This record gives sequence, C-alpha cells and structure tokens, in this order.
Amino acid sequence: MRTSALIAVSAGTAAALTLAGCGDSKDDATTPGAAGTSKIAVTATDTECKVEKTETTSGPVTFTISNKGAKVTEFYVYATGDRIMGEVENVAPGLSRELIVELPAGTYETACKPGMSGKGIRGGFKATGDAKPLTDDAKLAQATQDYQRYVKSQTGALIDKTTEFVTAVKGGDIEKAKTLFPIARTYWERIEPVAESFGDLDPAIDAREADLEAGQEWTGFHKIEKDLWVTKDVSKSGPTADKLLADVKTIVDKANTVQLSPLNLANGAKELLDEVATGKITGEEDTFSHTDLWDFAANLEGSRAAIAALRPVIEEKDAALAKTLEDKFAAAQAELDKHRNGDGWKFHNELSEADLKALADSINALAEPISKVAPLVASK
Repeated sequence: MRTSALIAVSAGTAAALTLAGCGDSKDDATTPGAAGTSKIAVTATDTECKVEKTETTSGPVTFTISNKGAKVTEFYVYATGDRIMGEVENVAPGLSRELIVELPAGTYETACKPGMSGKGIRGGFKATGDAKPLTDDAKLAQATQDYQRYVKSQTGALIDKTTEFVTAVKGGDIEKAKTLFPIARTYWERIEPVAESFGDLDPAIDAREADLEAGQEWTGFHKIEKDLWVTKDVSKSGPTADKLLADVKTIVDKANTVQLSPLNLANGAKELLDEVATGKITGEEDTFSHTDLWDFAANLEGSRAAIAALRPVIEEKDAALAKTLEDKFAAAQAELDKHRNGDGWKFHNELSEADLKALADSINALAEPISKVAPLVASK
C-alpha cells in the first residue's frame, strides 16, 4: 500500500504507468468475464464515498469505483481487525477501476482514501446468504493450496534473512547489512499482497519516509535503509531492528494461517505489477539504496507464482489468455535480465531513461492481460 505521489520518470512514461500499469480506465466496469458477480457502483470524491448499496449476497462482488474528486484515491474492503479483503489503488481523477472480491457472509467496512492517506471515509457493509465458496471448484481449491505453499516457503526465508539482516545491523556491520537489505526484502516483496493485508503491520514494516502521516513513528526496513546509506550510523538502530524482526514474525504467522480466496491470487498478481509501476520503475521504493530492481524482480516473480497456481483454471476457461500471459511474463523477465549484475541487479540510478521506459513498456504489456484474470476466476 503506497500513499505517496508517483515520481515521474518522464512525462510520457509516468502517464503510461498510471494508465496501463495500474489499469485505470473509464471502461473497467464493462470488463468481460465478471458475469455472475454482484455489481456495486462506488462514487468517490474528495469528501465522500458513496457506495450504491451496503448489503449484498455473499460470494464474488464487483465494485466499480469512479473517482469524481480532484485527488487520486484508493478503495478498500475491510474485514474485522482491518484485514484487507480487497483493494484498488491509484484511481486517478475522472477515471474508474474495478475490484472483484469474494465476501463470505459477514460484516465489513468499505473505505475511500482521497489523497491515498489516512483511515479513509468508511461505511458499514454486509454480505448475507450461503453462497458456495469459489474453492468448491476443485481446480480453484488446488490453485489456492499451491499458492499458500509458495507463501509458506517465502515466509520461512523472510524470517531467516531478516534475522541475518537485523543481526548485522545490531552488530554494527554496515557493509554486511547493506548486502542483506535487498535480499531480505526479496521475500517480502514476492508475497506483499498477502503480507500487507493485515492492518497496521505493513506500514510498520515497509513505510517509506514519504508515506508518513503527521505524528506517525517511522519504523521498518526503510528507516534502517536511511541509517545505512545516508546517516551511515546504526549505533541507535537496534530497537528499530528488533521491532522489524518482531513485526515480520507476527505477519508471517498471520500469512501462514489466513484462508485465501482464489481472487486473492488474481488480484495479488495485478497488485504486484502496480507496485512495480508506482514504485520500483520510478525509483520511489528504495530511494536511499537504489536497490529497486531487486524489488522489481521479486514483484514479478510473486505475480508469476500466483498466475502459475491459477494456470489450470485460466487454460480451461481461456487458453489464449494463458498463452499471452506466459509470453508477456517471459518478455518482462527478458527486459529485466538485461540489467543483471552478478547475482543481483544494477542500481536504479545506473539505468538510463531509455532503460526505464523499456522496463515500463514490458510491465504495461503484461498488466493488460493480468487484469482479465480476476473476472475469469469469478465467472460462473
């Protein structure tokens, strides 16, 4: 979840990222394949969040969010404890985006966040009835199980590498900590849509300095990143490092016990590309270390893992889309591979504007077919 403004690589590239990378479109509400879901219009302004109705039948629900305000906005559906059931970010003024989310019977909250900050303009929402979950379909159930195994493998490595990173920071070994910083974050970035769905834990772990709201304490990876690369002093970073590891362990426990919907996989694959478009290509993510390409690679890998889990379903319903996704993932990876440096990647500030535009184009080309997966999964 990102709350700061998009940093433009160039005027043309930034426009392309906003439109293609994030999927904004006036026509999102008519995306084919969403048949069979309940459809609810949301009108967002800078002061209101008008949800067409506040009760629906359980099962897949399509929210069509139209931004009639002057600020970029976001839309969320929260379960108890502010667990994020679904979200769309970077809805630019005058544009619309679609969110398809599976809601079991229960009570929820909807929220629009004009300016992409704060707790949002919230309202109650309810799903009733006894709709069968999407995982009643054997292939969708298998896809979810396969992806949850992937999440478990990544969370185990996340704890291991974060522990090594924290040990180096607390030991004052700045050079080792610098080496471990992008490696530890790789495992976080691969599963970020799952990890960031648990309330305030995501900003505690991953907030950037530009994300902070008035009075908010800055903790997590990026606080230590600044200590390592800017102040070059970690003598007082121990408490931040300890909190980072404790928060990572908490979120790992939650990520490994939460029951995912197949739509979490489809939406998560798209969210990871949005993360690339709004942070990694622009250099906004790792602004002190310039290790953005490590995160770019991890987001791409995580998106590919989610789609790979869903591949049997996609092939069954739309074989041409499955082939297109395979080709576009390969093309994006090939473009990224041009910037390998040993076992890692070049630093973001070593890339030219032409390099960044080529990377943006490859993500834009992948984002369009990825946006078709959630409607496909939700379709009867």
